[in-house]
Amino acid sequence: MLASGPPSRVSSSVSPSKGIFPPSMIGNSEFPNVGTSTSFPRPDLDMNKNDETDLLSVSWNQDSGCFAAGTSNGFRIYNCEPFKETFRRELKSGGFKIVEMLFRCNILGLVGSAANTHYPPNKVLIWDDHQSRCIGEFTFRSEVRGVKLRRDRIVVVLEHKIYIYNLMDLKLLHQIETLANPRGLCYLSHHSNTFVLACPGLRKGQVRVEHFGLNVTKFINAHDSQIACFAVSMDGLLLATASVKGTLIRIFNTMDGSRLQEVRRGADRAEINSMALSSNVQWLAVSSDKGTVHLFNLRVRVFGEDTQQNSPRRPSLSHQNSSTSLDPLVSPNTGANPNSSLSFMRGTRYFRVLPKYFSSEWSFAQFHLSERTKFIVAFGSQSQNSVLIVGMDGSFYRCSFDPVRGGEMLQKEYVSFLKLQTRLNI
Repeated sequence: MLASGPPSRVSSSVSPSKGIFPPSMIGNSEFPNVGTSTSFPRPDLDMNKNDETDLLSVSWNQDSGCFAAGTSNGFRIYNCEPFKETFRRELKSGGFKIVEMLFRCNILGLVGSAANTHYPPNKVLIWDDHQSRCIGEFTFRSEVRGVKLRRDRIVVVLEHKIYIYNLMDLKLLHQIETLANPRGLCYLSHHSNTFVLACPGLRKGQVRVEHFGLNVTKFINAHDSQIACFAVSMDGLLLATASVKGTLIRIFNTMDGSRLQEVRRGADRAEINSMALSSNVQWLAVSSDKGTVHLFNLRVRVFGEDTQQNSPRRPSLSHQNSSTSLDPLVSPNTGANPNSSLSFMRGTRYFRVLPKYFSSEWSFAQFHLSERTKFIVAFGSQSQNSVLIVGMDGSFYRCSFDPVRGGEMLQKEYVSFLKLQTRLNI
């Protein structure tokens, strides 16, 4: 159910500060490197000397140019290219299990860990680091599972419900009921001309897609099993999904719910930890508990795009001004994706009768990691052929792949970011 209006008092409460969110507060300004806080205590310089900092969470900002690390002592912000620690806050009361950035501006969404004595896990803090204070709070009866930010919206994810607030005044705009969502799955588009939200539906294996600008709701029955992970493109046009089986990843058109492509991570069951679509939607990166990051070549384009048959590159997704033109089609496979040897059958009557195992496509490139660590993936902002990987063991990898030959990715950089030990591979 998509409802508008304020929530019941037993569900949540909001405590905004006075005079919040002037236009200058949600600009593109960088985080300061130094500063003191009227709410957070000054960093305890002795805390890092004993190496007692534990990593609670890692998450990318909206363009993957930065990532946030929630720690047992607070949080830290890192720039990816070049890699450096940009900012940190440390406190003795405990850490944060969720740290959500808003691009590179001064606004953060924070949720405390269970051990945090001042900021419990059922409360969302909207923190302005320029003012060094909390400018808004959302308190709920149950634990917060996720927080997502846009330049105009705040989205809070509970296990069975999602609340959508206006960023400027913290007023509740919508409520969405979901199937049990302990992972806090929810993704937003980040183009100013489209507002698309994807979340679990009310049935097993179903994804709900809200096109708020068009007032359209689409339910996509993506898998027979429960949804484990999904991702959307920057404009919300494409949806990539994986189930708890973790063998197949499917790509959908969010406008009409049609399935555009299916790729195979492997034959054995796996837990999919993270997925990311490149900005040109030519590539999909997937990480799992099997210790391998898989890269897939996508074959989608926008209908009406000016394509050149002689071009060696597959047409990419263009960003249209009109939402009605967002109609992706599957384009011919012109890359070196190691498709099944039966690929010549695709598009013929044989395609429909082939087993699913043979009709799905295998990964184009791979990078091998430890199976004992959870990793999240993204694409580098400075190169379309760059993959960024962050692990819950405090590791950062920057890798490159050959867009023609594929195969094993090349490690270009490694950083142990909790201790800031860097190794470059030139």
